[in-house]
Amino acid sequence: MAFPPNYNQERNNRSRSKAQKALDKQQKRDDKAALRKAVRAPEPEPGAAKMPEKGKE
Repeated sequence: MAFPPNYNQERNNRSRSKAQKALDKQQKRDDKAALRKAVRAPEPEPGAAKMPEKGKE
């Protein structure tokens, strides 16, 4: 016999764990990117006044 009886189940388990690992890695990358974006472009202060438009009084 070339393969053990549960070869497909083992292969599916390996494939599933590989896909989960890739998702976890991508999630970590997304989290780090979100932190970098938050540091690079801070939110404007809520009480900050808007610039008046020219020509309107």
